[in-house]
Amino acid sequence: MDTKTTVDRRDRYCIVGAGPAGLCLGRALQRAGVAYDQYERHTDVGGIWDADNPGSPMYESAHFIASKGQCHFSGFPMPDSYPDYPSNRQILDYIRAFADHWNLRPAIRFGTGVRRVEKDGDAWRVETGDGQAYLYRGVVCANGETWDPIMPDYPGTFDGEMRHSVTYRSTDEFRGRRVLIIGAGNSGCDIACDAALNADAAFISMRRGYHFIPKHIFGMPADEFAARGPHLPVKVQQKLFKGLLFMMNGDLRRYGLQAPDHELFESHPIMNTQILHHLAHGDLQAKPDVEAFDGRRVRFVDGSSESVDLVLCATGYYKSIPYIDREYFDWKGTSPDLYLNLFNRRHPGLYAMSFIETNTGAYQVFDLMAHVLANHLADIEREPARAARFRERVNTDRPQLGSGIHFVQSERHHIYVDSHAYQAYLRKVIRATGWEPLETAYATALDKRLQEA
Repeated sequence: MDTKTTVDRRDRYCIVGAGPAGLCLGRALQRAGVAYDQYERHTDVGGIWDADNPGSPMYESAHFIASKGQCHFSGFPMPDSYPDYPSNRQILDYIRAFADHWNLRPAIRFGTGVRRVEKDGDAWRVETGDGQAYLYRGVVCANGETWDPIMPDYPGTFDGEMRHSVTYRSTDEFRGRRVLIIGAGNSGCDIACDAALNADAAFISMRRGYHFIPKHIFGMPADEFAARGPHLPVKVQQKLFKGLLFMMNGDLRRYGLQAPDHELFESHPIMNTQILHHLAHGDLQAKPDVEAFDGRRVRFVDGSSESVDLVLCATGYYKSIPYIDREYFDWKGTSPDLYLNLFNRRHPGLYAMSFIETNTGAYQVFDLMAHVLANHLADIEREPARAARFRERVNTDRPQLGSGIHFVQSERHHIYVDSHAYQAYLRKVIRATGWEPLETAYATALDKRLQEA
């Protein structure tokens, strides 16, 4: 039996995870003067962008889906030398430079995972992997959401190799093999392109049709093109962009793909038209959903079948917080119900920074979330009346954060928000509460960074 004593750290908060979200919060808490400890089971910062981090889904060819100009930490732009869509190695370097620039490492306990979190009176008891226990004023779960893989369940038995895409690393895995990718998210499409160039035969299976958005429109990154344009009503945007995509891509059924069963923007954007190139050249074949396995043959719902050696399932991830009982969160399906995807409604002192899906890059979203949370935690200590008013908002406010978009009914979209609507609402909350705007908070840091460059 472990006899280590419980260490009282109720003068501070606990952050679990030192990926991009956890680092954003660390910076915000430092700036707000709120004491914290941060735990990271890996040996360095970076989260999923570090391929050596156990559970990372990173593969050699992975690049940023958002462009560098539209997805960076506030007050810390990406280097001018970076391409429009940086590689995974460049993003990892950028994240680590961010941690160094803001001196975030001293508060992080590397190589120390969190084994269990539970309520203990007016505090939260945190037990680490080495058996040590601590009492904290509150806990922020920033452990990420792309590491606990969902495997599909189809009838029959497959006699080849079948695994989740979280295990995929290199194109060498495809050479001399017939490969099927199941799933058409951005990772699934990227990996299918790798297979098209390196496998003996490559197939991609999709449950539904999707809209494919090119990474560049009129010579500029697609998200920059969208950001520069006027913010039109959603219905107008859908009509205009759908027409633009049709002019660029044509009828997707020409490539063997299914017609989309939803309007543009109603599912996570697929930022990939390389896949259309490979489909047009016959290096990749599109298939509908899998019906069943039969030895090495895979039968599809359209009656066709293919013999394959390797099946990679790019079928998403569970929203998991393995170190805390589910009863502490109100789970709606597979996702926790959180105010602004951040605040636990039933348990003050318990927060989450990782459980959000949005249609643009996440870093500026993380910054706004961290800014809101850090200001509230500072208010608990210094402005209790304002903190109490905000807590009432947490209990009663249920904003619609989809801009009127009806997202498809899938596990991934349970916690999905429209980035423009979400960020606008966070800024509204910041103004209404009387906190300093995020842009003002980091304007001096940005000016200094640019001067140094």
